[in-house]
Amino acid sequence: MKYLSFAVEGRSSFGAVFGSQIVDLGARFTEVRDLREFIQINAYEQPLVDKLAGNSDYNLDEVDFLPTIPNPEKIVCIGVNYANRNAEYKDGSEEPEYPSVFMRSRESLVGHREAILDPPESDQLDYEGEIVLVIGKEGRRIPESEVHHYVAGTSVMNEGSVRDYLRHAKFNVTQGKNFEKSGSLGPWMVTADELNPFDEMQVITRVNGDERQNDVTTNLMFPFRYLVSYLSTFFRLKPGDVIATGTPNGAGARYDPPLFLKPQDRVEVEVPGIGILENSIVNEEV
Repeated sequence: MKYLSFAVEGRSSFGAVFGSQIVDLGARFTEVRDLREFIQINAYEQPLVDKLAGNSDYNLDEVDFLPTIPNPEKIVCIGVNYANRNAEYKDGSEEPEYPSVFMRSRESLVGHREAILDPPESDQLDYEGEIVLVIGKEGRRIPESEVHHYVAGTSVMNEGSVRDYLRHAKFNVTQGKNFEKSGSLGPWMVTADELNPFDEMQVITRVNGDERQNDVTTNLMFPFRYLVSYLSTFFRLKPGDVIATGTPNGAGARYDPPLFLKPQDRVEVEVPGIGILENSIVNEEV
């Protein structure tokens, strides 16, 4: 099953996707405020939703996509997780013992087909295509063998980065990862019963149709089961929490000369089995 968050007719809602059609679940589950809460009450696993197929309310082209989870309690991001990405730094370092972890604010992300803002403070806006895990169940100190019980599904992120601001502090990338509307999350979540996140998955990033990134999760240094278990050591993971699992090699900063994003560029991040997250780049108006 695919679930999305969207805006239509001046209101925000969430729904189930059947082909090109949306069943507006927010209009039917009026006591549930959003997709995060829908996940929290475990309604996304109920067969009732399947029975609504054929009772669509909107076409996908009639709504504005919101980030898959518009208001997660946590957006946790993993840095340098693909082995080729680690080698890309060319610093002679061995594979790390533990993952790099940082946080994003929800204001830093837009939805599918919404414009990403190129800030006036920098000319180094970059793309990072990533697979996202959406947590479905609260947990702490989760054993790797139990992680599959805690993942509701997967989504796609362009974990946009402002490269020069990443270097503003010695051990901190927060500044460059949190410019308003500098990344995106969408187009929807595919539930784990439909697309098993623990099988091999692929992520591909294109800019103006040109492929820049392409890798598979069997090349992760820290697989999904390990990540969820490790993060739950110090976080209490909550339903609707978002974990961006790292980007492959091929980000714009790694080209010579660098290929940073500019207005009118179009970025696609594709994860087969989920879909394509697409965004255009526009100048941020000040």
